[in-house]
Amino acid sequence: MKATAIASPNIAIVKYWGKRDERLKLPMNDSISVTLDRSLYSETTVEFSKAFSADSMQLDGAEASEREMKNVALVLDCLRKKAKTGMNARIISRNNFPKSSGMASSASGYAALSAAAAAALNLQLDSRELSIAARLGSGSASRSVIGGFAWWKKGQDEDGSDSYAVQVADESHWKDFRIVTAVVSEEKKPVSSTDGMKLTLETSSLYRERLKKLPGTVSRVRQAILGRDAGQLFRLAMEESDSLHASMADTKPPLIYINESSREIMKRVNELNRENGMIAGYSFDAGPNAHIFTTEQNVNRVIHSIKGLAERIVASSPGKGAEVVA
Repeated sequence: MKATAIASPNIAIVKYWGKRDERLKLPMNDSISVTLDRSLYSETTVEFSKAFSADSMQLDGAEASEREMKNVALVLDCLRKKAKTGMNARIISRNNFPKSSGMASSASGYAALSAAAAAALNLQLDSRELSIAARLGSGSASRSVIGGFAWWKKGQDEDGSDSYAVQVADESHWKDFRIVTAVVSEEKKPVSSTDGMKLTLETSSLYRERLKKLPGTVSRVRQAILGRDAGQLFRLAMEESDSLHASMADTKPPLIYINESSREIMKRVNELNRENGMIAGYSFDAGPNAHIFTTEQNVNRVIHSIKGLAERIVASSPGKGAEVVA
């Protein structure tokens, strides 16, 4: 009983930050993202066998940490319950980009894990069920199950049964939409997203104000995506990123995930927009690496403007959700 799946990271346009339930990864707010094409991906093979005495996982050639294995077990237990089996699993997973650097490797990793494990157990799950299973490993993984633009609804139920991602528009909806990822640092971030979220939720007054405004932001972002309104979406993306990082800076002690190169990229994107109209919008997750939303005709202009600030630059289109490949 073995299967391999592949999934790509998603980049949040409206960010998820803060959990109302730590174990079930239930978010404080709705979020919206775009799933990337296969220029960035996680590939995961899952094998179940009665011969395995315990679950095990190799991630990029190293044994998974205790924290990672706890999250892996949540995903596997959810799927094992559906399959009515107690078999343990052996997992081999690899990323073609650095993990723990604010580039959503956990999103693609747990989405691929969920798809591969479900296939290995011969489960025929719909996107809702797969999104819920992936969410148990990493909240943002619920969105990488979905292709194109995804909307993760926070839900209300205590068991998380109504907290999953749905598709706003598929990967072919906005054909010239592009995401330029600028990797300015591949170092592991000093405070994990999990720990950072908890601190912000407990100590930031700006965060509480942010939560009040997010439903309106989610609505406007959905409308911009459906209407392919580039200028509006880029503007909203930058406002949303700035809001998140202001809440992080207001955390006690402050969480500073961006660096000088990140700030310079913000400056240059704003300069581009002043000179050319609203042609790009930056967005930063919990890390210094920039994700710049733009259109195909302006990709080279964006890349030229930030050249020298990044260790590598990858241009992506909206891509497919998690899929089984073997």
